[in-house]
Formats: sequence, C-alpha cells, structure tokens
Amino acid sequence: MKSVQKSARTVDEAIEAAIQELGVSREEVEVTVLEEGNKGFFGLLGGKLASVLVTVKEPEIAEADAQVEQTEKVAKAKQFLEGVLERLEVDAEVHETAQEDGTILLEITGENLGLLIGRRGQTLDALQYLTSVVTNKGGADWMRIVLDAAGYRKRREQTLRQLALRMADRAKKQQKRVYLEPMSALERRIVHMALAEDTGIETHSEGEDPNRRIVISPKQR
Repeated sequence: MKSVQKSARTVDEAIEAAIQELGVSREEVEVTVLEEGNKGFFGLLGGKLASVLVTVKEPEIAEADAQVEQTEKVAKAKQFLEGVLERLEVDAEVHETAQEDGTILLEITGENLGLLIGRRGQTLDALQYLTSVVTNKGGADWMRIVLDAAGYRKRREQTLRQLALRMADRAKKQQKRVYLEPMSALERRIVHMALAEDTGIETHSEGEDPNRRIVISPKQR
C-alpha cells in the first residue's frame, strides 16, 4: 500500500496535499488524522499544524472476483456455442462484442446462418436461453447473455421500432387499441422503449408466453 504523511494548517489542506502527491481522488484513499492542529493562543502563538497519514485503498477483492467470474462465464458461453455450431456443421465463429451493465453480448458470424436464426428469431432465442442456462450454472450471480447472428438483432430492432411507430400512429388516428404480434420479452422491451416518450399512447403486455403481445392504446383526451 502506498502512503504519504502530510502536515498543513488544517486537516483538509493536509489531505488535499497528500492526494495531489499520490495522484488519486479523495474516494480512493483512507485517511488517518495524526494531529488535529490548532491556531494557538488567539490564533497567534503556540499553534500546531494538522498532520495526516493518507493511504491508497487496495482494490476490492469482491470486484476482482466478479471480474474473474465474468471472464470465465464468457469463455464457457463461447465454448458451448462453438460446440453447438460444430454439431450442426455450421461454419461460423463466436465473438464477444460488448459488456453492458452485467450483460454479455455475443455475435455469431459466418455464412448461411438462417438455420440458427429461425423464423422471427425463434431458434436464436432458444439458443440464447440454453446458453444462458449453461453459462450461469453453478455461478454466484446470474449473467445475462444476449446472442446475435449475422446482425439479425440489430436489423430486427430497427424493424420493430418502425413497426411500433406506425402502430402508434394508427392507434392515435383511429382512437382504438392496436394489438401487435406475439413477441419475446427482449422484443417487447424494444417496442416499449421506442414508444416510451409518446405522450399520446400507452403500452402494456397481455397474455402468457410464448403468446404474450403488446397492446398500444390511445390516451383519452
């Protein structure tokens, strides 16, 4: 652990001098006040400087463990997917494309991946679910896996956003509810988010999976 001892007129000034020397922020250190300091008699005589010992905090072990677990889970997910591709005799590769808020995004690239995507992404959704179960088995924290193939998710997201906007316009013009086709939870979320700022309509989901669908309703004027 790296530490420095500093003295100044006040405790705060001593701490500031120490963290500047260490090149860290206030949140990254632990402070031990060695001497409070005082201004002496009438602030003129016998004053003592404040003295502090400032130590840089060690990285949290829990954070390091979480990072190790995340790395291991990514490797496990890729190994599982590569095994599935091999058994299906699909010539493709698996790449980790991003990590966002505990979500791992994996992309399958290759030729003729329609078999993995399926009708409206149903096969891809099923493979994503299986990958999540295998990856998180025995783990302390559940890590969300989002699986894509040949950019299908991005294209589908764009299609869903356009559909959502058209159906919202229809609901407002006709002043009646519009029912969308059944969708997965991931796709329903895309529609809800696309219409979240439209003050003229409301959205909610009805039914049970796999037939759960979004209903777009015009707000009463």
